[in-house]
Amino acid sequence: MSMTTSAPARPRNNAKIAAVSGFVGSALEYYDFFIFGSAAALIFGKLFFAPGPSSMLLSFATVGVAYVARPLGAVICGHLGDKFGRKRVLLLTLLLMGVSTFLIGCLPTYSQIGMAAPLLIVALRLLQGLSAGGESPGSSSLTLEHAPDRKRAFYTSWTMSGIMFGIVLSTLVFIPVASLPEEQLLAWGWRIPFLASAIVTVIAFVLRRLLEEPPVFEEARENEDVVKVPLVALFRHHWVTVLRITAMSLFTILNTLVNVFALSYATTVAGVDKSLMLTVIAAANLTAVAMGPLCGMLSDRIGRKPVFLTGLVLQSVMIFVFFSALSAADIPLIFLTGILLIGIAYTGANSIYPAYFPEQFPVKVRYSGMAISLMFGLLLAGFAPAISELLIGGDKANWVPVATFGALACLVSAIATLTGPETFRTPTALLGLKKSGKRLQTPSPAADKAAV
Repeated sequence: MSMTTSAPARPRNNAKIAAVSGFVGSALEYYDFFIFGSAAALIFGKLFFAPGPSSMLLSFATVGVAYVARPLGAVICGHLGDKFGRKRVLLLTLLLMGVSTFLIGCLPTYSQIGMAAPLLIVALRLLQGLSAGGESPGSSSLTLEHAPDRKRAFYTSWTMSGIMFGIVLSTLVFIPVASLPEEQLLAWGWRIPFLASAIVTVIAFVLRRLLEEPPVFEEARENEDVVKVPLVALFRHHWVTVLRITAMSLFTILNTLVNVFALSYATTVAGVDKSLMLTVIAAANLTAVAMGPLCGMLSDRIGRKPVFLTGLVLQSVMIFVFFSALSAADIPLIFLTGILLIGIAYTGANSIYPAYFPEQFPVKVRYSGMAISLMFGLLLAGFAPAISELLIGGDKANWVPVATFGALACLVSAIATLTGPETFRTPTALLGLKKSGKRLQTPSPAADKAAV
C-alpha cells in the first residue's frame, strides 16, 4: 500500500496534554525506580530478609529484578499498544507502576510474615519492571503522534525531562527520610516515599484520561492497517531498524555509570562525601530537565542527527574529564564536569531519542519497535556498573578503562546513527515507510497477516 497524504490535523491541546502526561508519567516511573534502589541499599535488607550476611546481597538483587522484566514488559505493552491503542496501554502501565509502588509501602516485614515478605517484594518489583518496559516508549510514541510535524522532538523531549526530574525528586525525598532516627525509619519512615507516589499516580491518570488516541493510529485502525501480531511484522520487515536503534541506545550506559558506579567510586576511592556526590547528581539531572526541551527545539530546526551526534561526541570526551575530576577529588570541577556531562552532553542525545527512535518505525509497529529496541539497549546500561567493577581489575584508582567503556558505547551509537535516516522533515503519516521511487510504501496488512 502506498501513502502520499499528509498526517491529519492534530488538536493542539492533545499535544500539550500528551507532553505533560509524558513528563508526569515518566517522573513517576523513575521516582519509583530510584526510591526502590535507595530503600534496597538502606532498609530492605533489615526488614524483608532473614538476618544474616546475605541479607544485603538479596536486597540489592531485588533492584535488578525489574531490569530483567523490562524487555518482557516491552513485548507485552508494545503488542497491546500497536493492536488496541496507545492510550489504553499507557493507562494500564501508569496504574501498574503506581499501585505496585503503593503496595510496597504497605508490605508487612519478614518478622511479621516470614518468607512471604521477600516473595511479595520481588513480585511487586517484577510488576514495576513490566510497567517500565512500556511506559516511556508508549509515552514517546503517543506524544510524537499527537505533536505537530515540525515540533515532534520538542514535545517528546518532555518525557525525558520527566525521567530526569524523577531522579532529582527521588534523591531529594530520601534525604530527610533517611535522617530519621533508626527506630522510626524502620518502623514507618521508609514507607512515606512509596505511599506518596499515589498522589502523582492520580494526577497522571487524570491527564491521560483527557487524551484521545493519536489521529494517525486511528486512521490506520479505520483502514484496517493494524496487524494481528505486531511483533512478527516488526521482525519480518523492520529487523534492521531494531538492530540499529538497539545499537543507538547503548549510549544510555553513561547514566548508570554516573548515577551508580561513579557514586560508589567517588565515595569509596576518592573520599568525596556521599551527600555532596548526591547533590552533584541531583544538580546535573536538574540541569537536564531544563535542557531537554531546548535540545528538542534545536533538533526540530536543524535535524535529529546533528544534535544526537554532537551529544555523543561530547559524552565520549567529558566522561574522561569527569572521572579525572573524581580521582582528584576536586569538588568544584566535579560539579562543573558532572553538569556538563549529564546536564548538557548526555541530554543532547537523551532528549532526542524519544522522537528519533519511534520516527524510524511505521505507525503499526511503532510502539513495539521503540519499546523492544530500547529495552534491549538498556540491558547493557543495567549491567554497566558490574562491568565497570570488572574493568578496574581490583585497582579502584584505575578509572581509565571505565571511561573508555563509556566512550566506546557512544562510538557504537554514533556509527549506528550514521547508518540511519534523517527524519525531522518527514510528515508523521509517512514515518518509517520504505521508499520506492518518489513514493513511500509500507507492507500491506495482508502481507503482515500472512506472516502470522
